[in-house]
Amino acid sequence: MSVAKKAPRRSGILAGGNWIIDQVKMIDVYPQREQLANIHGAAVTGTGGSPYNLLVNLAKLGAGIPLSAAGLVGKDTFGQLILDDCKKFKIDTKFLTATADAPTSYTDVMTELKGGNRTFFHNQGANAVWDGRDLNFSKTKARFFHLGYLLLMQTLDGPDKKFGTKAAKLLAAAQSAGLKTSIDAVSEDSDRFADIITPALKYTDYCMLNEIEAGKTTGFKIRQDDGKLDTVALRHAAGALLQLGVGELVVIHFPEGGFVRTRKGEDVLQSSLRIPAKEIVGAAGAGDAFATGMLLGLHEGWELDKCLQTAVCAAAACLSHASCTGGMKSLRSVQALAKKYKYRPRLEKPL
Repeated sequence: MSVAKKAPRRSGILAGGNWIIDQVKMIDVYPQREQLANIHGAAVTGTGGSPYNLLVNLAKLGAGIPLSAAGLVGKDTFGQLILDDCKKFKIDTKFLTATADAPTSYTDVMTELKGGNRTFFHNQGANAVWDGRDLNFSKTKARFFHLGYLLLMQTLDGPDKKFGTKAAKLLAAAQSAGLKTSIDAVSEDSDRFADIITPALKYTDYCMLNEIEAGKTTGFKIRQDDGKLDTVALRHAAGALLQLGVGELVVIHFPEGGFVRTRKGEDVLQSSLRIPAKEIVGAAGAGDAFATGMLLGLHEGWELDKCLQTAVCAAAACLSHASCTGGMKSLRSVQALAKKYKYRPRLEKPL
């Protein structure tokens, strides 16, 4: 009598997309054109890009799950820095390739000393030519495939006759192989959101966007002209993303907190921590830190409340450092920030 083999249990997160070296420079003021700003101290070299930030954050949290990288770096100093970092944090790099045909992507991040607002000067480099062709999903045992940032990968953002975009085709391949998929995007001042993000949503289990990206994709104005968050528009945008094809849930994050709406109709709204302005060094990477906490919770099967609370705590930890991942600590330390700082008041009164 033959016994049918059970499929191997999947575990871990494979993250692909933008691999970037950030050079963070603290400036006294953002200058007008042809004017001067002073850079204070030495530039801080740090991680950048969705998969890089996410995987390093997970390692620093002590997630205890397999971590794998996918993408393209240049055969240069920055590329070697990324590969060395992956080795240090025990991130599998069999799908992270080095090429001599393009430089490693980098960003000059200008961060204002007061308030931590930042402006980015970006070179897509090798990320622009990565097409995911070298990514064989049958050779990974990861449970999740995370892809980011849509709108910042020239080739993957390009058209595909069957799937709409090449990114959508890659996500479809991941789902076909049995992985759960998640996406993130970059905020830009353009009208490309619907064209590039929408095709990917049909092949996305977990969609993670900030309020600007979610609004531009769906046509809802979540951030009003007076700066206030419109929680009605927020819910409409989340619902619209589900209608566009997201499989399980939509997560929308913003400085005031985060919101989840599931395919089953469950809504959870979580406010962020009260971090004093004087303790905010920089906001670079806060969205990726939020996504890290959320994805870890989803992977571990936590309740949505706990996922969101961990996500806002991870974002808060990120604010304590100028780089994207320098502020991340152990999971216990990160979750303890809720007790130290307390949550902001509820974003809306219960119905």
